[in-house]
Amino acid sequence: MKKNNIIKGKLSIVSVLILIMTMINSCSESELDLQPLNSMDESLVFSTAANVDLSVTGVYSTAQSGVFGLAYVEQNDMRGEDMVNTASFYQITYTTTYDGGTGSNVNYWVNNYEMINKANIIIEGVTKAANSGVITTAVRDNYLGEMYFLRALAHLELLKHFSQPYNFTADASHPGIPYRVTAITDSGSFEEALKVGRGTVAETYTKILADLNMAENLTVSKSARTGNGKITRATKEAAIALKVRVYLNMRDWTKVLSEGAKLNGAYSLTASPGQPFVIGGNYSNTESVFSIENSANTNPGVNGALAAIYNNRSLVCISPIIWRNPRWMADDKRREETAMVRTNPSGVKFVNKYKDVINLSDGVPIIRYAEVLLSMAEADARLGNTAKAISELNQVRNRSLANVTAQQYTSASFANVTSLADAIITERRIEFIGEGMRWGDIHRLLYDDLVPTPGIPAKMANAMPAGSTFKLGSPYTGPLTDIIPKTNFKILWPIPNIEVINNPTLAAQQNPGW
Repeated sequence: MKKNNIIKGKLSIVSVLILIMTMINSCSESELDLQPLNSMDESLVFSTAANVDLSVTGVYSTAQSGVFGLAYVEQNDMRGEDMVNTASFYQITYTTTYDGGTGSNVNYWVNNYEMINKANIIIEGVTKAANSGVITTAVRDNYLGEMYFLRALAHLELLKHFSQPYNFTADASHPGIPYRVTAITDSGSFEEALKVGRGTVAETYTKILADLNMAENLTVSKSARTGNGKITRATKEAAIALKVRVYLNMRDWTKVLSEGAKLNGAYSLTASPGQPFVIGGNYSNTESVFSIENSANTNPGVNGALAAIYNNRSLVCISPIIWRNPRWMADDKRREETAMVRTNPSGVKFVNKYKDVINLSDGVPIIRYAEVLLSMAEADARLGNTAKAISELNQVRNRSLANVTAQQYTSASFANVTSLADAIITERRIEFIGEGMRWGDIHRLLYDDLVPTPGIPAKMANAMPAGSTFKLGSPYTGPLTDIIPKTNFKILWPIPNIEVINNPTLAAQQNPGW
């Protein structure tokens, strides 16, 4: 009887990190329930169709309780300038004072690879289950597609923090991340895993795209899903939408457009910007492509739920930097109280996208169709398709305008392509505020030719801002921290100490400066 057990004495790379992290890291930044999938009898887990389905949903549970819950949103927001960390929660990320032992960053590495390893276990297991007749080949293929999607998503997320952007070198030959495609379940697989180095960024993206192409081909369409599963389980359309993000990072503008075009008619923007964030409605709207599900019975709790951190506990607020950005119209519907924003008695503004402070059931938005449209707008702008770019930009922006006729963008709004690109990037900042999108744009644009980001941006201090700093009428010009330039080694997170101690291959491939 074979079991997927952690090897005592010589543990799998990812599992050893998980076990040690639960012992040494009780940091307030993360109180996640880390439960390794490694003590299950394989003959039981993959013996019935029901058990197989439970094992697949278990990988989504790992995403929910690990990286793709609060950590995904807050880590990516705290690395940027548009949200302010008001207390000690994620202060280390916000102030860029991390090192190889910082708990929240170590968890990010560990939890991503935990999810990857579980996906690899499922890939092997469902293949065997289909071969033995436990599930049909059609069911197997859908499960495989889901796991390929989640595996690609996790590796893509790691690239944003541990590797330089795609165009850092002309051929993307700089270090990527280890791309793990086999399950670590015994001493043999452990030894093989130790040999897997970082590869190049180009190689990592090639593997991500291979997984997403498999996901697109194997996973069912959202029309075949029922209920919340249309949004909370991987679908053919979700794989396509994630490819749009991948190609945007790779600066392959033509591919951004061809992949985005596949989704024409599959999704539509909701009539108002707040509809994807109505309690219950965030799982049943026309715009959300893929979200991580939470419910009253299954959620990460008060230290891991978006409604707790961004709303009820007021640990993260909107920054006056973006609140007072001139491109954000004063009467924009995304400023509406209750629907989109909450203001405390002092006048400080908070994102109110995550409203369920009682049951903590808000979904974690990973991909919305608005992202696809704005990515296409940027690609069209860079390719010289100005009219089409403005049209796609306006599709997203116009639904939030008080007076579309007077306020929408026209060709006269932009002096050149740089101005148009800047408007598109700013629109992404406004549209996705509080959704964990900012660092991805900062990172991919570090070496851009039109709108380069200088590094880790200047920010408000780590504290609750004064309500007076949110007064509209002019850009914010008050005190800010120093920019950390893109040449500074802290642009990249270090491979965690706990990994390099146990993995001689990666010890020799640590990011410079750490």
